[in-house]
Amino acid sequence: MAYGETEIGRGSRIADTAPGDGGSKERLRLWLRLLKCTRGVETELRDRFRREFDTTLPRFDVMAALARFEGGLKMSALSGVLRVSNGNVTGIVDRLAEDGHVVRVQVPGDRRASLVRLTKRGQEEFARQAAAHEAWIAELLSGFGPDEADTLSERFDAVTRADADTDDQPRETGA
Repeated sequence: MAYGETEIGRGSRIADTAPGDGGSKERLRLWLRLLKCTRGVETELRDRFRREFDTTLPRFDVMAALARFEGGLKMSALSGVLRVSNGNVTGIVDRLAEDGHVVRVQVPGDRRASLVRLTKRGQEEFARQAAAHEAWIAELLSGFGPDEADTLSERFDAVTRADADTDDQPRETGA
């Protein structure tokens, strides 16, 4: 490895910054730790959803998005909220519909479009899963007190502030 490079995994390298650079090297390390932590928590959540509910984290994410929009969402808007492709969402919605957790409703005046909504059964199932999810997160992040959690949330909000205004609004992602 050449001077000024740091290995970041799987053979890729990133150049170290010069000394006295204002902390960019430390921020890079922070980013890598955040990524490792996020992946670990996500893996644990995936395992718990599979074991305890025989479901997946993406299915939970779709139900969570639909729970926030009681009137339902068009598929393209749902994809935008979740920041995934329409194709990814379609398969998940199909399986949720087969299980009776969501229903597709025709959009008045638009034969090609439909809204996806949680059914009563879907709302009840989501409520069960959301309660468990909240408890799991509380357990996994129990090392942080409420004040620390608030401070970290504020710091992370500052990083994502440019996108924050659109996070709660469904986005159309194309045809």
